[in-house]
Amino acid sequence: MKKKVLSMLLASAMALSMVACGQSNGGAATTETPAATETPAATETQAETPAEPAGSSELTDGKFADTRSITVEIYDRGNDGGSDPENNMYTEYIKKGMLEEHNVEVTFKKVPRWTETEDINNLLAAQEAPDICVTYSYPTVLTYADMGGVIDLKDLVEEYKADTPNLWAWLEDTNMLWDKDPKTGSLWAIEGRRAEQQRIVTFVRQDWLDALNMKAPTTTQEFEDMLVAFRDNADTLLGKDASKMVPFSTSYDIGWRASNIITSFMDPQITDKEYYINGFDDRMVTEPQTKEAVKLLNKWYNDGLMWKDFALYGSGDTTEDDMIKAGYVGAFQHNWDYVFRNGEDSINANLKRNVGEDAKFVAVDCFKNSAGKYAKWLYSTAGDRKLFFPTTNDEPLASLLYLDFISKPETIKYLQAGDEGVTHEVLESGAIQIKAAEGDAIQNSGKNIDYTITCNGTYFGDWDLANLSIAYGYAEADPELVDAANKISLADGLAPINVNVGVIEAEAGVGDTLSSKRDQIYDNAVVAAPADFDSTWDSYMSDYLSSGGQAIMDERAAKWAEYFGDADMLP
Repeated sequence: MKKKVLSMLLASAMALSMVACGQSNGGAATTETPAATETPAATETQAETPAEPAGSSELTDGKFADTRSITVEIYDRGNDGGSDPENNMYTEYIKKGMLEEHNVEVTFKKVPRWTETEDINNLLAAQEAPDICVTYSYPTVLTYADMGGVIDLKDLVEEYKADTPNLWAWLEDTNMLWDKDPKTGSLWAIEGRRAEQQRIVTFVRQDWLDALNMKAPTTTQEFEDMLVAFRDNADTLLGKDASKMVPFSTSYDIGWRASNIITSFMDPQITDKEYYINGFDDRMVTEPQTKEAVKLLNKWYNDGLMWKDFALYGSGDTTEDDMIKAGYVGAFQHNWDYVFRNGEDSINANLKRNVGEDAKFVAVDCFKNSAGKYAKWLYSTAGDRKLFFPTTNDEPLASLLYLDFISKPETIKYLQAGDEGVTHEVLESGAIQIKAAEGDAIQNSGKNIDYTITCNGTYFGDWDLANLSIAYGYAEADPELVDAANKISLADGLAPINVNVGVIEAEAGVGDTLSSKRDQIYDNAVVAAPADFDSTWDSYMSDYLSSGGQAIMDERAAKWAEYFGDADMLP
């Protein structure tokens, strides 16, 4: 009866959540950044250290006596020519290792990456969700938890701490207990760890700059001047395809894709308090200076400097990528490594084939804030994907052992590097150089993060090796260009902190709705006639705030005052 009631509650929640579009991020099929996540905010809750447990009596030398079975969510990105996400070289490695080390059979259950929230809703409502679920949205987890659909991990992670040493060593207390409620102690999810902090950089066509005898832009005005030059010299740069010229491209997800422009308008002295209260997600739509940043984009749009159709194509659509690969785009902002991803199908590899040997995108730094810094928000090293167990999971220990297995240094190295001679080579320096793979050795996600769900970014099981290898981590890419993009992406970086004040009740159940409305604010304001910009922004913002945004900010402000008083900054 309990399961039947739970199923009905989840079905109702699913119906409500599907009114709004499910959000991913970045606007392109391989973008990896969370879309509806709240900004990771510093104050980790430190649990009292219990006596070290001796280990579970269910295990002998780490193994169950009887074979256990679990299912694990894996994203299906629908990559053309990719490997089967449920059955490939990497899934076989995991299955074999789990069976040998723990006597646990693992089955992968694919969920479409770009509709993950809707699909997990469906699976939960039908009581068919994987035993281990993955999401970028903590409010989504809270929604399920409020209905009794998620296991509280607070006792389990401590009870089985001795059985999961690799998990604790990799995530440490910071990520294991990142979401632990400071009052109730409830722990609805475990946070993956980011091995890299880079987020967004600006890419420009170096061959177009060369053709026009221009230097790379170093200021916002120089960037705008460059876009004007691209527009006005379309015949020279594209010949018969001049009508297809797009000086600056972006996607419907303006808050992500124009992040560095928006950040350059922000107050360099922004307080932890202000950033947290306005930081329901990482798109900065309610930060005070964001409107002025978007007004600049509105100007560019109306001056013919931006892709006219950017708002028409949703998450997972490849239209923009296809246009960039064909050589029609002069500049765009995206994930720091975006032009290097996917080996022979990467943007730069396609440009080389389609346009010529010299055609390539390079990273530039040109958006200074009022303090003269190229400020850009980074990821915190803690707080990534949220890993949770539905209440239909009747193998929580086996599931924790799975997370432990994929957190082992040697497991992470194999999942990221594969087999020598097949997916990588070892250089004289010892660096790992990734090479193009075929068949079931293809990694459908950058650095195989869909399998290394506790690790996001280059690690290879060793920090020194990771630092040595990061420039060689992209098949078919020039290591010098990768290294330059990496350095630019970190220059003058700002790392958010974790503000742990417990559950913000107003956030539960509204993540998708507010993400959709946030994008509507950005998109409609950018394409508005200049005379209508202010009224358009204000109208859509009013709708966003009345739909739950203001309630979230008010509750965040109250929780901040409760825990930190009148402090503006945290130590």
